[in-house]
Amino acid sequence: MTVFVQKTDSVYAMSRENPAVVTVKSGTVVQLETCDCFGDQIQTTDTPFGELDWGRINPATGPVYVEEAKAGDVLCVEIQKIDVAQQAVMVTAPNLGVTGDMHHGPEIHIVPITDGMALLPGGVQWPIKPMIGVIGTAPAGEPVSCGIPDAHGGNMDCKVIAEGATLYLPVNVDGALFALGDLHAAMGDGEVSVCGLEIQGKVTVRLSVIKERALPTPMVKTADAIYTIASAKLLDDAANMAARNMAGFITRHTRLSLSEAVSLLSICGDLQICQVVDPQKTCRFALPLSVARQLDIQL
Repeated sequence: MTVFVQKTDSVYAMSRENPAVVTVKSGTVVQLETCDCFGDQIQTTDTPFGELDWGRINPATGPVYVEEAKAGDVLCVEIQKIDVAQQAVMVTAPNLGVTGDMHHGPEIHIVPITDGMALLPGGVQWPIKPMIGVIGTAPAGEPVSCGIPDAHGGNMDCKVIAEGATLYLPVNVDGALFALGDLHAAMGDGEVSVCGLEIQGKVTVRLSVIKERALPTPMVKTADAIYTIASAKLLDDAANMAARNMAGFITRHTRLSLSEAVSLLSICGDLQICQVVDPQKTCRFALPLSVARQLDIQL
């Protein structure tokens, strides 16, 4: 049986104090309906930008309490399906994104999606690849805005967190208190405008608890690679952390020394940028599954 959570059940910060909207057992399939990152406030290009309620940005649907989850466990999130609407929203504006100082005023773009293709500016057609921008568990300490990524997950804007991927998140508090939102029909690495194709949708996940296994969460496994993800105020720090986490993961799960692991990663691995526009920047480090299999690493 699939448990359904509607988008009216949402939070704007991930917190141990958030009351759960539903309680499930480990292994349950949950479908979460989501608003777009603007809280569905923009439907047309003539929406008054100055009248947007910025307190309604980046809602995350949930949280979901997983009965067996205890602090110190890992929450395994299998992303089975992402369904998105037929219209996405993008904005550019002063002080937003990497070119924020170059914009003289806000502009809203409504992007239609037909037969799996998005119609972008200039008549460019681009295939959609839906992904999840905000996804995480409650942190152990102070609440963290859904607009900020950190060790608990959050607004990582990592395009490999997509249909078919498995995400591993830390359980910091009993129940995990899992939530997600901020879907993108597509997004390039960096998210340089501060937007992907922001869109409403539904996400179907299976939530399972992993006991007695330390992982450098957040981590993602796809059909091609294993990724460590890290966020920090400075991009250099996020990059270093993602690479160090992968090196540590390899040394813990193989007989390789640190020197050997780092040498391997310098040849076979890829350090990649997720986003550079949030209050904390996010990077990921990719280890090809073909290499992981040769090292007999299981995830």
